[in-house]
Amino acid sequence: MPRQLYSQGNCLTNGWKRFFIFTFHGNQNLLFFLLELQEQCSFSWDWGPAFPTQGIWKDVRIEAYNIGHLSYFTFSPIYDNHAQEWNLEIESSFDVVSSKPVSGQVFVEIPKLQIQQTHSIELQPGKRIVELFVKINKNITVDTWWPHGHGNQTGYSMTILFKLDKDLKIKRTAKVYFRTVELIQEPIEGSPGLSFYFKINGFPIFLKGSNWIPADSFQDQVTSELLRLLLQSVVDANMNTLRVWGGGIYERGEFYELCDKLGIMVWQDFMFACALYPTDQGFMDSVTAEVAYQVRRLKSHPSIIIWSGNNENEAALMMNWYNIDFRQMGTYIKDYVKLYVKNIREVVLAEDKSRPYITSSPTNGAKSIAEGWLSANPYDTNFGDIHFYDYSSDCWDWNVFPKARFASEYGYQSWPSFSTLEKVSTKEDWFYKSRFSLHRQHHENGNNEMLLQAALHFKLPQSTDPLRAFKDTIYLSQVMQAQCVKTETEFYRRSRSEIVNGKGHTMGALYWQLNDIWQAPSWASLEYGGKWKMLHYFARHFFAPLLPVGFENQSVLFIYGVSDLLSDCNVTLTVRVHMWSSLEPLCTRATTPFMMKAGEAALLHQEPVPELLRRCGNCTRQSCVVSFYLSTDSKLSSSANYHFLSSLKEAVGLQKAHITVIISQQRDTFVFDLETSAVAPFVWLDVGSIPGRFSDNGFLMTEKTRTILFYPWKPTSKSALEQSFHVTSLTDIS
Repeated sequence: MPRQLYSQGNCLTNGWKRFFIFTFHGNQNLLFFLLELQEQCSFSWDWGPAFPTQGIWKDVRIEAYNIGHLSYFTFSPIYDNHAQEWNLEIESSFDVVSSKPVSGQVFVEIPKLQIQQTHSIELQPGKRIVELFVKINKNITVDTWWPHGHGNQTGYSMTILFKLDKDLKIKRTAKVYFRTVELIQEPIEGSPGLSFYFKINGFPIFLKGSNWIPADSFQDQVTSELLRLLLQSVVDANMNTLRVWGGGIYERGEFYELCDKLGIMVWQDFMFACALYPTDQGFMDSVTAEVAYQVRRLKSHPSIIIWSGNNENEAALMMNWYNIDFRQMGTYIKDYVKLYVKNIREVVLAEDKSRPYITSSPTNGAKSIAEGWLSANPYDTNFGDIHFYDYSSDCWDWNVFPKARFASEYGYQSWPSFSTLEKVSTKEDWFYKSRFSLHRQHHENGNNEMLLQAALHFKLPQSTDPLRAFKDTIYLSQVMQAQCVKTETEFYRRSRSEIVNGKGHTMGALYWQLNDIWQAPSWASLEYGGKWKMLHYFARHFFAPLLPVGFENQSVLFIYGVSDLLSDCNVTLTVRVHMWSSLEPLCTRATTPFMMKAGEAALLHQEPVPELLRRCGNCTRQSCVVSFYLSTDSKLSSSANYHFLSSLKEAVGLQKAHITVIISQQRDTFVFDLETSAVAPFVWLDVGSIPGRFSDNGFLMTEKTRTILFYPWKPTSKSALEQSFHVTSLTDIS
């Protein structure tokens, strides 16, 4: 994500230098050390505060040894396509301080793969590397690791034991996962340019997910419980990918271990973002050490599927974000290639042959390489990935969005819930134009942009009670964000199998952003602490493995089916039309069953809207809404989706819904039985600060009753939920 110039914390590279020179009086060694290690977004971004921390925040230990020390231990499973067998490359680095060679044996055990090997070694004094090559018997079945939704995350326990002279024993255990990854960039029939998609274990997979930022401004506050909660929420919303963004930190080992276990693919940026960096020898040496360390530390994780050199620096340079004098541009281009190609890329290729590397995101990939590693137009939709933001155009109009190969950043802002803001504010802060609201908003004109986008389709809050107006605005901002990202994501998902006017074959949608670093308006779908915004509930639907998508083009309604299922299936599409004024459907039509191919998007139904309205009778664009769902022979059904025929501020017949609830408990889960008096758009159930999530939320309620489950994250009670419960729908906003 691009950094906005912000007076409370803008920090391009020269800003860091000024900061550190001022603080440390020009100590150049210390300067570059801190420049390398400081979390870049700690100086603020347009979603976070300026809290540049200093000091030690991880455990520190002193290790003494008089023979030798294992400096690092890493490994890579490699598949030999020619021999059709798996191999395991193991690398161990020793610091031998003994004045004489150290001899011994290495024992490698992977019991479930029937591997028990012994290797003799002799370590000379100094820094020494031990490389072991373990062949997996091709007659033994190796279960591969798969992303969430595509198979199991099978791993194998491995033990490495070094028995060395003088009874020195060093033991390491690890989990070994087997999987292959390929980044496919090849010509597409009917389209200029190249594809850009990933194959896991030889199978093309659409990447569905979001972008990860640091979970807190103060990393010592990020607990194991919080990491598990946030990452479980990823898979609970049918995502399979996170991009670890290059302006934050390389996450701790536990993060990647959880991604391995949950089947979350990781697009891993190196920590360079939205800035021009020095290329003097001292800095380049520090980058070499940084990259080598991180690759060795992380390459055994199957979840990591790609290394990316930086965030947006190719685009920043070639689109001249920093107003560089054209006479000096050649120098900056040379520095860019020196840092990301001749340094970082060379280190990655030397250390890890198991996954691809790209220099930047966004990038044109192979085309950028052909143009000397920087493309004249890094946002070319015929190549690579794109970042796309447009806050002024109507987000309900799918024509606004680029039909790209891969969308790795896009999104819209919203405010977090009142219960989240209440913890860090006081009564005088609770209105939309308060000092608090302006201070927490770090995106230039962000608060106004949210209102302008919402006003395109909804009536803005008019209450004279500041607190009521503030809460209504928070709700409406979340409705707007969820609907905007839904429309854009569905556009990308339905574009996976088609080429239209030379554009298409979109194979990835990673919205910005997953999580929050503090309590403030942002692009996140998870609030600070993990509470689900409306967008996250919507993501559970628009990333579902079986999804119907409706949209209009020149007054014709098209409905696509999108399948991430693992096999073909017969599906039936059911289309319903409701009047806003009635809970009974006006008309229903089901198609005959047809074959939906696995891993494809296909047109299922099209009908001119005027014809649809005539067929249903007594219906206009303003008085009716269309809903639809898919069902299969195996009783698997998609959730219902919908298409609005007009802006909801123009809806005719929409009545104020009186929604009641009866709460009951079934073991650790709570059941919310809802009943409504009228059709209710964007029904929002809230239990304040009680941690947990609902099975669905923010939904269109077109039936009189509906049952929703609540999954608490900590013990709670029926009475506590009843006291905290509040329900809002669109007609409550006034």
